[in-house]
Amino acid sequence: MHIPNNIIKSMFQNVYFITGTAYAGKSTAVKLLAERFDGICCGENYHDVFMKHIDKEFQPNLAYFDTMKDWQEFISRTPDEYANWIDGCSKEAESLESIRLFQLVAEDKKIFVDTNISLETLREISDYQHIAVLLCPQSTSVDRFFDRGDSEKMFILDQINQANNPEQAMANYRKCLEKINSKEVYEWYANSGFYTLVRDGNSTIENTIDKLALHFGL
Repeated sequence: MHIPNNIIKSMFQNVYFITGTAYAGKSTAVKLLAERFDGICCGENYHDVFMKHIDKEFQPNLAYFDTMKDWQEFISRTPDEYANWIDGCSKEAESLESIRLFQLVAEDKKIFVDTNISLETLREISDYQHIAVLLCPQSTSVDRFFDRGDSEKMFILDQINQANNPEQAMANYRKCLEKINSKEVYEWYANSGFYTLVRDGNSTIENTIDKLALHFGL
Protein backbone atom coordinates (compact mmCIF):
# COMPACT_ATOMS: atom_id res chain seq x y z
CA MET A 1 0.00 0.00 0.00
CA HIS A 2 1.26 3.44 -0.91
CA ILE A 3 -0.10 6.65 0.63
CA PRO A 4 0.49 9.67 -1.64
CA ASN A 5 2.77 12.32 -0.13
CA ASN A 6 0.18 15.08 -0.55
CA ILE A 7 -2.19 13.13 1.72
CA ILE A 8 0.54 12.63 4.33
CA LYS A 9 1.49 16.32 4.19
CA SER A 10 -2.13 17.32 4.69
CA MET A 11 -2.43 15.00 7.70
CA PHE A 12 0.82 16.32 9.21
CA GLN A 13 -0.15 20.00 9.37
CA ASN A 14 0.14 19.95 13.17
CA VAL A 15 3.41 18.00 13.17
CA TYR A 16 6.72 19.83 13.75
CA PHE A 17 9.90 17.89 12.97
CA ILE A 18 13.29 18.51 14.58
CA THR A 19 16.33 16.72 13.19
CA GLY A 20 20.10 17.23 13.23
CA THR A 21 23.27 16.01 14.89
CA ALA A 22 23.88 14.47 18.30
CA TYR A 23 23.98 16.64 21.43
CA ALA A 24 22.29 19.53 19.61
CA GLY A 25 19.32 19.62 22.01
CA LYS A 26 16.66 17.92 19.90
CA SER A 27 15.12 15.88 22.72
CA THR A 28 15.03 18.86 25.06
CA ALA A 29 13.49 21.06 22.37
CA VAL A 30 10.57 18.75 21.57
CA LYS A 31 9.88 18.23 25.27
CA LEU A 32 9.80 21.96 26.10
CA LEU A 33 7.83 22.91 22.99
CA ALA A 34 5.21 20.30 23.86
CA GLU A 35 4.99 21.70 27.38
CA ARG A 36 4.74 25.30 26.22
CA PHE A 37 2.06 24.66 23.60
CA ASP A 38 0.15 21.85 25.31
CA GLY A 39 1.23 19.48 22.60
CA ILE A 40 2.49 15.92 22.24
CA CYS A 41 6.17 15.16 22.72
CA CYS A 42 7.60 12.47 20.44
CA GLY A 43 11.06 12.09 21.91
CA GLU A 44 13.96 10.01 20.67
CA ASN A 45 12.87 6.54 19.51
CA TYR A 46 9.17 7.28 20.04
CA HIS A 47 8.50 4.60 17.42
CA ASP A 48 9.63 1.91 19.89
CA VAL A 49 5.97 1.10 20.62
CA PHE A 50 6.05 -0.90 17.37
CA MET A 51 9.34 -2.72 17.93
CA LYS A 52 7.50 -5.93 18.81
CA HIS A 53 6.29 -6.08 15.20
CA ILE A 54 9.68 -5.92 13.48
CA ASP A 55 11.22 -8.91 11.73
CA LYS A 56 14.93 -9.49 11.18
CA GLU A 57 14.23 -10.31 7.53
CA PHE A 58 12.58 -6.96 6.83
CA GLN A 59 14.19 -4.77 9.53
CA PRO A 60 17.64 -6.30 10.06
CA ASN A 61 19.12 -3.13 11.57
CA LEU A 62 16.32 -2.51 14.06
CA ALA A 63 16.47 -6.21 14.94
CA TYR A 64 20.22 -6.10 15.56
CA PHE A 65 19.87 -6.22 19.35
CA ASP A 66 18.09 -9.57 19.00
CA THR A 67 20.67 -11.03 16.63
CA MET A 68 23.98 -9.71 17.99
CA LYS A 69 26.22 -12.07 19.94
CA ASP A 70 26.56 -9.78 22.96
CA TRP A 71 27.14 -6.14 23.94
CA GLN A 72 30.88 -6.47 23.47
CA GLU A 73 30.14 -7.09 19.79
CA PHE A 74 28.04 -3.91 19.78
CA ILE A 75 30.81 -1.66 21.11
CA SER A 76 33.59 -3.28 19.06
CA ARG A 77 32.17 -2.72 15.59
CA THR A 78 34.21 -0.63 13.17
CA PRO A 79 33.19 3.00 12.56
CA ASP A 80 31.92 2.07 9.08
CA GLU A 81 29.86 -0.80 10.46
CA TYR A 82 28.44 1.44 13.16
CA ALA A 83 27.60 4.25 10.73
CA ASN A 84 25.93 1.85 8.29
CA TRP A 85 23.86 0.43 11.15
CA ILE A 86 22.76 3.88 12.31
CA ASP A 87 21.78 4.80 8.75
CA GLY A 88 19.94 1.51 8.31
CA CYS A 89 18.03 1.96 11.56
CA SER A 90 16.92 5.43 10.49
CA LYS A 91 15.64 4.17 7.15
CA GLU A 92 13.79 1.26 8.73
CA ALA A 93 12.34 3.50 11.44
CA GLU A 94 10.76 5.91 8.95
CA SER A 95 7.71 3.73 8.39
CA LEU A 96 7.29 3.07 12.12
CA GLU A 97 7.49 6.79 12.89
CA SER A 98 4.96 7.60 10.20
CA ILE A 99 2.49 5.01 11.47
CA ARG A 100 2.83 6.37 15.01
CA LEU A 101 2.23 9.92 13.77
CA PHE A 102 -0.86 8.78 11.87
CA GLN A 103 -2.20 7.57 15.23
CA LEU A 104 -1.32 10.76 17.10
CA VAL A 105 -2.71 13.31 14.63
CA ALA A 106 -6.18 12.04 15.54
CA GLU A 107 -5.74 13.72 18.93
CA ASP A 108 -5.87 17.11 17.22
CA LYS A 109 -2.90 18.54 19.10
CA LYS A 110 0.41 19.97 17.99
CA ILE A 111 3.03 17.22 17.78
CA PHE A 112 6.74 17.88 18.25
CA VAL A 113 9.02 15.17 16.88
CA ASP A 114 12.67 14.28 17.45
CA THR A 115 12.83 12.43 14.17
CA ASN A 116 14.88 9.80 12.33
CA ILE A 117 13.06 10.57 9.10
CA SER A 118 15.53 11.62 6.40
CA LEU A 119 15.67 15.13 4.98
CA GLU A 120 14.71 13.72 1.58
CA THR A 121 11.52 12.19 2.99
CA LEU A 122 10.73 15.26 5.08
CA ARG A 123 10.82 17.37 1.92
CA GLU A 124 8.06 15.18 0.51
CA ILE A 125 5.77 14.94 3.55
CA SER A 126 6.23 18.32 5.24
CA ASP A 127 7.42 21.85 4.49
CA TYR A 128 9.99 24.48 5.53
CA GLN A 129 7.91 25.96 8.36
CA HIS A 130 7.38 22.54 9.96
CA ILE A 131 11.03 21.40 9.93
CA ALA A 132 14.03 22.58 11.93
CA VAL A 133 17.63 21.38 11.99
CA LEU A 134 19.65 21.59 15.22
CA LEU A 135 23.42 21.26 14.94
CA CYS A 136 26.27 20.76 17.35
CA PRO A 137 30.01 20.79 16.53
CA GLN A 138 31.59 17.36 16.30
CA SER A 139 33.94 18.04 19.20
CA THR A 140 31.01 18.63 21.54
CA SER A 141 28.80 15.79 20.30
CA VAL A 142 31.66 13.30 20.68
CA ASP A 143 33.50 14.56 23.75
CA ARG A 144 30.34 15.12 25.78
CA PHE A 145 28.41 12.06 24.59
CA PHE A 146 28.59 10.37 27.98
CA ASP A 147 27.99 13.57 29.97
CA ARG A 148 24.24 13.01 29.84
CA GLY A 149 23.32 10.54 32.53
CA ASP A 150 20.52 8.74 30.70
CA SER A 151 20.34 5.01 31.28
CA GLU A 152 21.16 3.95 27.69
CA LYS A 153 24.43 5.88 27.55
CA MET A 154 25.42 4.78 31.02
CA PHE A 155 24.80 1.17 30.00
CA ILE A 156 27.06 1.55 26.97
CA LEU A 157 29.72 3.19 29.12
CA ASP A 158 29.50 0.26 31.53
CA GLN A 159 29.99 -2.19 28.65
CA ILE A 160 33.04 -0.27 27.48
CA ASN A 161 34.49 -0.42 30.98
CA GLN A 162 33.91 -4.19 31.02
CA ALA A 163 35.88 -4.75 27.80
CA ASN A 164 39.20 -6.60 27.94
CA ASN A 165 40.88 -3.33 27.02
CA PRO A 166 38.59 -0.46 28.13
CA GLU A 167 40.87 2.26 26.73
CA GLN A 168 40.93 0.64 23.31
CA ALA A 169 37.19 0.04 23.43
CA MET A 170 36.54 3.68 24.31
CA ALA A 171 38.85 4.91 21.55
CA ASN A 172 37.03 2.72 19.02
CA TYR A 173 33.59 3.85 20.18
CA ARG A 174 34.63 7.50 19.95
CA LYS A 175 35.74 6.86 16.36
CA CYS A 176 32.25 5.47 15.72
CA LEU A 177 30.72 8.64 17.16
CA GLU A 178 33.08 10.77 15.07
CA LYS A 179 31.98 8.88 11.96
CA ILE A 180 28.27 9.55 12.45
CA ASN A 181 28.97 13.15 13.52
CA SER A 182 31.53 13.86 10.82
CA LYS A 183 32.16 17.18 9.10
CA GLU A 184 30.43 15.77 6.02
CA VAL A 185 27.30 14.90 7.99
CA TYR A 186 27.32 18.33 9.65
CA GLU A 187 27.63 20.14 6.33
CA TRP A 188 24.93 17.97 4.78
CA TYR A 189 22.50 19.19 7.43
CA ALA A 190 23.82 22.76 7.38
CA ASN A 191 23.39 23.04 3.61
CA SER A 192 19.98 21.34 3.51
CA GLY A 193 18.09 24.58 3.00
CA PHE A 194 16.00 24.08 6.14
CA TYR A 195 15.86 26.42 9.12
CA THR A 196 18.98 25.72 11.18
CA LEU A 197 20.21 26.54 14.67
CA VAL A 198 23.74 25.81 15.87
CA ARG A 199 24.42 25.02 19.50
CA ASP A 200 27.40 26.98 20.79
CA GLY A 201 28.65 28.68 23.94
CA ASN A 202 26.12 31.47 23.56
CA SER A 203 23.09 29.22 23.17
CA THR A 204 20.49 29.02 25.92
CA ILE A 205 17.59 26.61 26.11
CA GLU A 206 15.03 29.41 26.45
CA ASN A 207 16.43 31.32 23.48
CA THR A 208 16.46 28.19 21.33
CA ILE A 209 12.84 27.39 22.18
CA ASP A 210 11.80 30.98 21.44
CA LYS A 211 13.50 30.84 18.02
CA LEU A 212 11.92 27.49 17.18
CA ALA A 213 8.47 28.69 18.22
CA LEU A 214 8.87 31.76 16.00
CA HIS A 215 10.04 29.66 13.05
CA PHE A 216 7.14 27.22 13.49
CA GLY A 217 4.70 30.12 13.59
CA LEU A 218 3.42 29.17 17.04
